[in-house]
Amino acid sequence: MSGFKDHFSSASERYAAHRPDYPAALFAWLAGQCAEQALAWDCATGSGQAALGLAPHFRRVVATDASAEQIRHAALHPLVDYRIAPAEASGLADCSVDLVTVAQAAHWFDLPRFHAEAARVLKPCGIVALWGYGRMVLPGEMDVRLQRFYAETVGPYWPPERALIDDAYRSLDFPFAEIQPPPFAIEVEWALPRLLDYLSTWSAVTRYRAAQGCDPLPALMAELAPAWGDPETTRKLQWPLFLRVGRR
Repeated sequence: MSGFKDHFSSASERYAAHRPDYPAALFAWLAGQCAEQALAWDCATGSGQAALGLAPHFRRVVATDASAEQIRHAALHPLVDYRIAPAEASGLADCSVDLVTVAQAAHWFDLPRFHAEAARVLKPCGIVALWGYGRMVLPGEMDVRLQRFYAETVGPYWPPERALIDDAYRSLDFPFAEIQPPPFAIEVEWALPRLLDYLSTWSAVTRYRAAQGCDPLPALMAELAPAWGDPETTRKLQWPLFLRVGRR
């Protein structure tokens, strides 16, 4: 646990409430790649978004996170067993897992140790899936302002591992027999205050506040508001997902 980089416990409640959900089609496709649907391990579950998506497709889901605070705020489900454990030491039995998932978190891991752990717990021909999403794209001129905020305003406050997200995990070592997934995307319809809630969960925003003693979000909202119009108007927003999926 000594190597665990905890960027989210201080914002666990906001993270649980305001992060977008992954598409149901993703979990159906992943379950379909598995020979059996007995047990899925959702590693670095955070507030449990992926674990809840897996629950309809597996008889049991074990969802682990190194952060006790994240687990405390995770959404409960009768088929999901939440446990505090690092990615590199799950506590699961050898050859017991049909699917290992990691949503928006693999860039924080000691990857060689995690890969060894995934290979240990997976059944023969079991599936491992790492995925994430980068910056959303806003409509029209608002996207230029969000891009500037992302790269310049809070850019210096992203941890170095964020570069792996910007690279869509292409440079990650992935020692599994790779499977090409179909395209998936997170799609939402949000009003401007809901967008603000989501942006408040960015680790770079939290680090900016701590370093600068002020909140960078009100200035961004003031820039977005004229183009958005009525702040309660909902707009369709999307994050394309990137995935690395493989078989043991």
